[in-house]
Amino acid sequence: MVHTDSSRKEILDSLFKRFNQHSFIENDPIAIPHRFSSKQDIEIAGFFAAIFAWGNRKTIINKCNELITKMDNAPHQFILHHNDNDLKQLLTFKHRTFQTTDLLHFIRFLQQHYLKHDSLEPAFVKGMHSSDETVENALNHFHDYFFSLDNSPTRTKKHIPAPINHSSCKRLNMYLRWMVRKDKAGIDFGIFKKIKSSQLVCPLDVHVLRVAKELKLITAVKSDWKSALALTNTLKIFDPIDPVKYDIALFGWGVSRDPY
Repeated sequence: MVHTDSSRKEILDSLFKRFNQHSFIENDPIAIPHRFSSKQDIEIAGFFAAIFAWGNRKTIINKCNELITKMDNAPHQFILHHNDNDLKQLLTFKHRTFQTTDLLHFIRFLQQHYLKHDSLEPAFVKGMHSSDETVENALNHFHDYFFSLDNSPTRTKKHIPAPINHSSCKRLNMYLRWMVRKDKAGIDFGIFKKIKSSQLVCPLDVHVLRVAKELKLITAVKSDWKSALALTNTLKIFDPIDPVKYDIALFGWGVSRDPY
């Protein structure tokens, strides 16, 4: 197996070049926000797509499309201007452990936020300092902010984890990757401007963890915040400015199972 930094970088760069293609979008949950052109619609559709992103990708995409349809294919307008009758059409929606209670809280939070802000970015960056090495403080702040409304349901907390609770925060880190980084391939959007690509933490799902261990990028046994940081710090050896670009390489290869 690979042992040297130079050989690991060669493999990672090759995998990144292979999978960092516009064709990646079609079969990935990031296809959902790519349906839209306005910043707010991209943010909201992307947020739900990231939160739903566990399990079969085809199912995830189908469930996202179902929800967007129930929002009249206009997420931002729905969030701001829905009424009680509009909410009734959401009551039958669920995705795995994401139930009606969770969805209604998400809608309530997003409405309260977008009534005051034109972007979801402040929900993260208000917890950060410009000198922060990672988005750890941003994610902890987002968790607290998300559940700051009266009568926030306890059961929903499993869908919005936080580093302080040792979670790897895979789905939120993936969401921030989508919103923050940008390159010529056009997979990610680059619409969050106050978080640096170098501050992102690699989303650590089962595919990424497996490939990272095979390449000896980490020795972690389980997926938690410590492991996510360890992987990110290793990836910074190969690209300190945009380390999380390699998420596309690791995930892409993990799903494809093609030879290196």
